[in-house]
Amino acid sequence: MAQTNIVIKNKKASFDYELIETFVAGIVLTGTEIKSVRLGKASLVDTYCIVVKKELWVKNMNITEYFYGSYNNHAARRDRKLLLNRKEINKIEQLSQNAGYTVIPTKMFINEKGLAKVVVAVAKGKKAYDKRQSLKEKDDKREMDRIMKR
Repeated sequence: MAQTNIVIKNKKASFDYELIETFVAGIVLTGTEIKSVRLGKASLVDTYCIVVKKELWVKNMNITEYFYGSYNNHAARRDRKLLLNRKEINKIEQLSQNAGYTVIPTKMFINEKGLAKVVVAVAKGKKAYDKRQSLKEKDDKREMDRIMKR
């Protein structure tokens, strides 16, 4: 396989949420969907995951239609099944039952075998003051790096 460095990130996830635990899941895609992902034409903005009948599903993920797809093309925002083992799904379901917790995809990538994977995190929403604190820490770290390079 050719080396691919496709990494699609949900940049607002770490800003809006405190990530508690992460899991790497496979994702069920159709032929035109994987081709679009390999071109980097996917977005994780406003996506979330739910557990339905002991299966984990990702909702509202946008994978742009493949340009050469003709009548075989897929719907851009359809629900997609995530592949995890039973223990991981049960753990995610148990953690997400707590008030204030949600399950969000944070990153999507193509592994060395050419398969699409999604990093899913159980997260707790941050308050406004937590977000300000995160921005302050990020600025402080940037300033320290600037000073250390001199």
